[in-house]
Amino acid sequence: MKNNKLILGIAALTLVGFFMISADHIDAPAVQGGSSDITDFYAFQGEDTNNMVFVANVQGLLSPSATATATFDENVLIEFNIDTTGDNVEDFVIQAIPRDGKMYFFGPTAPTATGLNSAIETMATQSVVDITTYGTSANVATNAGMRFFAGPRDDPFFMDFAQYSAIIGGTATSFNNPGSDTFAGSNVMSVVVEVPKSMIGTSGTINTWVESKRKQ
Repeated sequence: MKNNKLILGIAALTLVGFFMISADHIDAPAVQGGSSDITDFYAFQGEDTNNMVFVANVQGLLSPSATATATFDENVLIEFNIDTTGDNVEDFVIQAIPRDGKMYFFGPTAPTATGLNSAIETMATQSVVDITTYGTSANVATNAGMRFFAGPRDDPFFMDFAQYSAIIGGTATSFNNPGSDTFAGSNVMSVVVEVPKSMIGTSGTINTWVESKRKQ
């Protein structure tokens, strides 16, 4: 699970001055290296300032050769959670699940179940996009004012793990500028949804996080 807090402006719902990033490559043992391992979560204001963009990256550290055959797991639901009341319980969800080369999206909608368990919200607005294959132009779908993408992308996170280890080990005192990107040349499987702010609340603060949930 990745957690972020975003501030939405009154009336226009504009994001105030920043965007949030959370990253956690090589996650807990239960999901490490698996198809449900979330590497990054990004939430930021869109180029259209009336919209918010949510990005979940999974299956990190894919080599180019591995990316060519990588697929989303049809037993794994990716769920973007949005809390508009400050109680850390999701008031809206946007769900994404793959089937037969397509990514299906449901929502945003109020969830019928909250917390660790989820039900696929089949009665909510349904959208679909063809999953982009490695080395091809991005497939982007639109529906009800929203935009969607799913497929492989270059890993956007920068981290110099060698220098980090040196700092932790006491043989260095700071990072180099710019340093060496451990993730250079590796890829992730990315799910992106752009949604009008009017669909996910009114104004004020929202908390947002992403989860991957495996079918039981």
